[in-house]
Amino acid sequence: MQIAGIIIEYNPMHRGHRYLLEKTRARLGADTAVIGVMSGNFVQRGDFALLRKHARARAAVESGVDLVLELPLPWAVSSAERFADGGVQVLMGTGLVTDLVFGSECGDAAVLRRAAAALLDPEMDSLVRRELTKGDSFAAARQRALATMLSSEEAALLETPNNTLGVEYCKALLRRESAIRPMSVKREGASYHGLELEEELPSAALVRRLLREGARQPALERMTEAMARVYEAEEASGRAPVFRENCERAILARLRSMSELDFAALDEGREGLYRRLYEASRAATSVDEVCLSAKTKRYAYSRISRMILWAYLGLAPADFPERVPYLRVLAANGTGRALLARMRETAALPVLTKSADVRLLPEPAQRLLALEARATDLYTLAYPNLIAAHGGTEWREGPAIL
Repeated sequence: MQIAGIIIEYNPMHRGHRYLLEKTRARLGADTAVIGVMSGNFVQRGDFALLRKHARARAAVESGVDLVLELPLPWAVSSAERFADGGVQVLMGTGLVTDLVFGSECGDAAVLRRAAAALLDPEMDSLVRRELTKGDSFAAARQRALATMLSSEEAALLETPNNTLGVEYCKALLRRESAIRPMSVKREGASYHGLELEEELPSAALVRRLLREGARQPALERMTEAMARVYEAEEASGRAPVFRENCERAILARLRSMSELDFAALDEGREGLYRRLYEASRAATSVDEVCLSAKTKRYAYSRISRMILWAYLGLAPADFPERVPYLRVLAANGTGRALLARMRETAALPVLTKSADVRLLPEPAQRLLALEARATDLYTLAYPNLIAAHGGTEWREGPAIL
């Protein structure tokens, strides 16, 4: 039996995500088990997840994923490179995964792997630094640098988000000398940021926009059936939908209480972005305004948004763990439980089925779960109904076992 790994956010899970699962089993075999590595309560672009992680994990299992493991917070809210590397670490840590499956605009894992190998070439760093002197963003500089080693057509793969993430998955597999095979499914339907209502396979961005605009029924119709059921249950409990705006004043208060040195600690590139962010936070009256004021041709909105989220959550790049220290279970079905039983023999990392288990692990693992717990307490303050925003849920809530 093949065991496929997918790195997911499911924010929320929609028909396009189910299409990827169907194509995975069509190519690898109908009995293929699927392990998902899912972001928790915050997502890679520096935003709050629409639904809390245990609810999204349950919907994932009810929609065809067999086992959902958590991508720990620091990797979940980092650059595409770190996001991908964290997901690969978790999949490798199971000792079971044979194939890493992901969607991409090109659908060709071989060409993405070729681009990844070129980006790992020792000469690439100097090429990128040279291009950065022209004042463009890192992404644009890297693409031009890649075009000097590959064809311009292959370098152009980095212009689209799913291709870019696929390259990062391949880089992580190569860097870690993993035996896991990359497999890509061509993305169909709406683009990653697409807002086309008529597309059969929509984007998560469209579903979130519909919910933000109050178009609830059209949004539900574009989710998987299980995701729609879970969403309605969370909504009835006052826990959905979660939007960053619900905590906007708290985030702005945090930013205005920070010194310029505090912002500097968040600027890993030491490129002066922290000064723009510091100045923008003093004048702006919304988080979006802060991002737009600090954004330039060189500094992407998503990077600024992540810095703001790290500030709100009290995270610092200097505290970034060296490696993923554990595998934390969020949800599983019968097949997933069988995988967990096998992982007692194969897993290279401790498996947590309840939060209290972390107390038996080394201090770095305990610190990481304490960060997750603090972040969850802050996340719950964005619930539509604050009566549901209980603290300490990270220590009390176990995985959804179906």
